[in-house]
Amino acid sequence: FDLFKTIQTSRCNNIDVKLGLVVDYIPGDNAKITEIMRNNEYDYIISSVHYIDGWAFDHPDFKSGFNERDIDEIYSQYTGILMKMIQYPCFDVVGHIDLVKKWGHLPRKHKTMFYFEPVLKAIQAKGLTVEINSAGLRKDVAEIYPAADLLNMMFAYNIPIIFGSDAHHPDQMGEGLSHAYRLAGRAGYRSFVRFSQRQKLVTPIDF
Repeated sequence: FDLFKTIQTSRCNNIDVKLGLVVDYIPGDNAKITEIMRNNEYDYIISSVHYIDGWAFDHPDFKSGFNERDIDEIYSQYTGILMKMIQYPCFDVVGHIDLVKKWGHLPRKHKTMFYFEPVLKAIQAKGLTVEINSAGLRKDVAEIYPAADLLNMMFAYNIPIIFGSDAHHPDQMGEGLSHAYRLAGRAGYRSFVRFSQRQKLVTPIDF
């Protein structure tokens, strides 16, 4: 379990700042996740995957692991962990759903959607929201999470979206969101959701 962002609810300059939790989902840590979430009143909980069997695949120090493994097996393992995460009943949002592409590696045996369509079906069944994350524009892959074809299928499945810039520095706050709005609009989206006390609030996209 890795908690890397909590934001205390407050009001500053007419901006509502919500209490959010980002959970790095690691199979087997469910009890710890449940314990932490039980003791706090969050507005939303995002979950995502950064590890495959202990390998921090998105960390620059460990990206060489892609050269030592079969890329299609990586995609299969990654989406398999996503499926387990989606079944866990405590999350609201799936964060940067196709993070596995961060360094530009794409599957060879099958198209990307082969691995992700079952994930989208599970997300739809659970009523979860997917984050449109602009941080991918700053990475080697140089594209939004999720990719356009994946976003198009999300719209077809009527999966709600939320936007995030995944800022790790103040200068990155809101970076790339205008691009994310346009990409969502091209997929057909005209609204996104915000959260307050774990409830979805539908909001028009300001193009």
